[in-house]
Amino acid sequence: MSDFNEQIISEFRENNGHVTTAGFGSNLVLLHTTGARTGAERVSPVMSIRDGDAWLVVASAGGRPQHPAWYFNLLKQPDTMIETAEGTVGVTATDLDGDEHARAWAKIVARAPGFADYQERAIGRRIPVLRLTRRA
Repeated sequence: MSDFNEQIISEFRENNGHVTTAGFGSNLVLLHTTGARTGAERVSPVMSIRDGDAWLVVASAGGRPQHPAWYFNLLKQPDTMIETAEGTVGVTATDLDGDEHARAWAKIVARAPGFADYQERAIGRRIPVLRLTRRA
């Protein structure tokens, strides 16, 4: 894990989900995944938008040409946990497509316009959006 991610994770946990570094504010969740190939436990800070009782997260990788590792981890094991300002929540990840993806993407870009730039840089790939739905 990068030093930057470690800093973000620490700040998130120390400030009840609020991160001033890089202007993230309260728009992050800490996504827990298990490595698809390694089986290692991972924690990734990811931008999120509330969508009713669910969260939308974006596998942008900053506009890089490949998806982030956590995306593949969720495809293999969609039942996971996130840390939010309210606490730890069990969720199931769903990779959105078609009209659902388009609606979620529009909502994300309206809130965080920089994601449109990421999509332009991510030549050859559509940036995935996943819905993290609270498990019963």
